[in-house]
Amino acid sequence: MTRIIIVDDHAIVRHGLKQILALAPDLAVAGEAASGEELRTVLARVECDLVLLDMNMPGLAGVDLIKWIHDAYPRVAILVLSMHAEGQIASRALKAGARGYLTKDSEPEILIGAIRKVAHGGKFIDAALVETLVFDHDPAGSAPHESLSERELQVFLLFASGKTVSEIANELFLSIKTVSTHKFRLMRKMNFQTSTDLVRYAIRHRLIDG
Repeated sequence: MTRIIIVDDHAIVRHGLKQILALAPDLAVAGEAASGEELRTVLARVECDLVLLDMNMPGLAGVDLIKWIHDAYPRVAILVLSMHAEGQIASRALKAGARGYLTKDSEPEILIGAIRKVAHGGKFIDAALVETLVFDHDPAGSAPHESLSERELQVFLLFASGKTVSEIANELFLSIKTVSTHKFRLMRKMNFQTSTDLVRYAIRHRLIDG
């Protein structure tokens, strides 16, 4: 029996995932968490084989959370379930210690198959991302957004998707000043002059849907 902890800040998503996993007799939900901080508490008291992890959450999240899980619980497999169908984000997650990366629009049977494979020591990459990972690699250098920190990339994607400073601050539990600082730094790193430049870049590099 593979014991799973579901980590997502949306209760309706966690509920839906539990319903899907209930269809597989060899999988069991051992716990759930709505944040990285809550996951720490759950992992300290619950035995599990795999963490099914959302990348985008307030507080401790993304690559930083993956690294923490990998270092603190090296025997626990990590399968990322993300809204971002973007090769560079998947690559960051895998380099940090995740064994698999899957997008949230995947079919339930693919999710169950990915969990089984990752839990038994294998690796799984969403089929839609394989081509991107293989062919979008630039041997002459990395894409500009790869220079961003994990939090800067998170803020970048939220701005690119049309969120305001206040909305991002509420979603990430940050102050408006902190979000503005992140935006200033990422705009400078990316050499953007306007917010339109930011959105155009995100669409061109398939970081968001155009």
